[in-house]
Amino acid sequence: MKWRSLAELDSQTDQRPLQQIFAERKDLIAKYVPANVQAVHARTVAALKEQELAANALGIGARAVAFKLPDHNGKLISSTELLSRGRLVICFIRGRWCPFCVGQMEAMSAVAAQIDAAGASLVAISPQTEKQAYFMHDQHKLAFPLLVDAGNEIARRFGLVYRAPEEQQAIYRRTFVNLPFVNGDDSWELPIPATYVIDRDGTILFASANEDYTERPEP
Repeated sequence: MKWRSLAELDSQTDQRPLQQIFAERKDLIAKYVPANVQAVHARTVAALKEQELAANALGIGARAVAFKLPDHNGKLISSTELLSRGRLVICFIRGRWCPFCVGQMEAMSAVAAQIDAAGASLVAISPQTEKQAYFMHDQHKLAFPLLVDAGNEIARRFGLVYRAPEEQQAIYRRTFVNLPFVNGDDSWELPIPATYVIDRDGTILFASANEDYTERPEP
């Protein structure tokens, strides 16, 4: 299945709400992905919701975790330095293999100039290797840095990390989502998707974490 990027669509549909883009991708999944595979992913999401992973993640009013991570080009990016200039928007994503992460990143890229004009910075954080982050940034022509969170160290401190269960690992292996290769470790750990807006003093002003990777906030 080929997931069309926003760049492959005309300028009018580029402006579609992210939820509309996601609805289209969900329809394609419902049509083409076997029901038993869909059921595995649904069970994983349901189990994470039972654990209340999102509810226990860092939320509004909490102090954000400071970090210094390499970007897709190997350049170290410091949250402290970014916050010295203005507010910071952070998106935690799973990786370039996830069509919903791709859709969100392209939608965020479309508003990156507006975020910059407002005096804020935008970054995305994923556990994928620097090479994978570079491929994603280059392929989708993203207008902001993709940071490499090896071993989900920062995502873990935000309270976002889970380990893919065995039945989901089996699905990923069959569909060539080789997480040990993509992430550079054999932990099979991923962050649940989350978006934060952080004030200059490190206080979280907006927080949206969701165990359901098919749901993300509008840019």
